[in-house]
Amino acid sequence: MAHPVKLTKIHFGVFPVLRLNVTLALVVTINNRNYASFKYKNTTTYVTYRGNVVAEAPIESDDIRARSKHNISTSVEIFADKLVLDPHFWIDLSVGSLNFTTSTTLEGKVNLFKILKLHATTSSTCDISLFVKSQTVDSICNSKTKL
Repeated sequence: MAHPVKLTKIHFGVFPVLRLNVTLALVVTINNRNYASFKYKNTTTYVTYRGNVVAEAPIESDDIRARSKHNISTSVEIFADKLVLDPHFWIDLSVGSLNFTTSTTLEGKVNLFKILKLHATTSSTCDISLFVKSQTVDSICNSKTKL
């Protein structure tokens, strides 16, 4: 389950140089209702703006025990230099809303009673709307799992 994204910091300035630094806190809770544990590899969370990657955050490998919940937390810092290259940025900024998408894929092994080991992949995406004037964020998240 992906949680709503939280805005932890926003700084916007135009003079003397354009500055727009945004820090988003991301939390994904994996509810492993199965009798198998899931061990996933190191991966990266990507943040895109209109299809272009504007930030990345590492997620370290870990093990999720059977029949338990596990939070995966990270934060990403988005810098203006990657945003201003997009021709839609200034229009979106003038409207007061910037839309981002985060995507995270965890690949690993499912281990059932140390007997059966299967490859598994779980992915999560969040559509994020950042409202510049009010410095708030709305997000809608979805998750999928494949064995």
